[in-house]
Amino acid sequence: MRLNEEWKKGLLFAGIFLACYFWPVDSVRVGNAVSEAFHLARWYARAHVVLCLIPAFFIAGAISVFVSQAAVMKYLGAKAHKVLAYGVASVSGSVLAVCSCTVLPLFAGIYRMGAGLGPAAAFLYAGPAVNVLAVILTARVLGLEMGIARAAGAVVFSVVIGVVMHVVFMKEEKLKAQQQADLPEPEVKRPLWQNTFFLFSLIGILVFANWSQSADISGAWFFVFQMKWVLTVVFFAAMVLMLLFWFKGSGELSEWMSSSWGFTKMILPLLFVGVLAAGALLGRPGHEGLIPSDWVAKVVGGNSFQANFFASFIGGFMYFATLTEVPILQGLMGNGMGKGPALALLLAGPALSLPNMLVIRTILGTKKTIVFVSLVIMMATCSGMIYGFLYAVQK
Repeated sequence: MRLNEEWKKGLLFAGIFLACYFWPVDSVRVGNAVSEAFHLARWYARAHVVLCLIPAFFIAGAISVFVSQAAVMKYLGAKAHKVLAYGVASVSGSVLAVCSCTVLPLFAGIYRMGAGLGPAAAFLYAGPAVNVLAVILTARVLGLEMGIARAAGAVVFSVVIGVVMHVVFMKEEKLKAQQQADLPEPEVKRPLWQNTFFLFSLIGILVFANWSQSADISGAWFFVFQMKWVLTVVFFAAMVLMLLFWFKGSGELSEWMSSSWGFTKMILPLLFVGVLAAGALLGRPGHEGLIPSDWVAKVVGGNSFQANFFASFIGGFMYFATLTEVPILQGLMGNGMGKGPALALLLAGPALSLPNMLVIRTILGTKKTIVFVSLVIMMATCSGMIYGFLYAVQK
């Protein structure tokens, strides 16, 4: 055993030495890739950790502590009514304007509280994909047809992905349903309406603190943008009042902090590793990593299977913050990207990213993660081809 440990240390030292020996320090592209990795990490830390991830961690902790397991299993559990479960999960993104990373603590929270794999997978995809603001921006910038196709495709995707995940792992789901049936009825510490209002205040903080400016400087969305911090403070004040009057003297508060910290320790390190890798490979919008951007633009023209698959694959691994996919696509389409591959990227990109995949694996395991990612990429590819064909026929 001692010898094996020494061999591991020796191989580690050898690997570090070889990396230093052969590292192409004179290569401009490699230097740019390293710079882009840290630029993207800095941007992510500034733009998403404080206002997106921290509220999401607290919401996940609140779900695991304040929401009864019976409530989660009733609406999203393995034995829940399927239409209700998938309906709730598939429209979740219309409320949560989150990215592929911010949805992870929420997904982990409901899954560990007993949600079935199918509804949980539907929620995981729909959270960042079925985003009202993103759909409206898509329709305004890229055309009404693209906006409608994105909205319809995202809702259908979430349900289909959830159902397929349930069917593929049905044996495990049946065992989970049997285990849930044997669980004793949990003690209810406060009325459901109180927990609902408390979670609603947390979600309000998350949504309005991250509200983006509308392109319409006179519309209702822009008015909300102007009032975003007022609304955020209102929801924060409501949360504080509920904590003071409903949770006074309760050990649940320390449990909430502990649970939130547990999600943070599990998710945050992997996210930053993934962000560094994504930045090194693909760079930030308008900047290049190891993979030249003109390569991407060249291979996503037309409506071939290869073009749609490549758009889905690259979109799945690249990190998109909420709403940023639209201007990126606008630039790619200006450089010759086809309509089909554009929709494929819209359906795969916001819901997946390399950091997202790394964290999903720790929650679901390698096999389920591969199935989930493959479903998203292949369905986005097929949808892009169909949309591209219909667009060509209409044209």
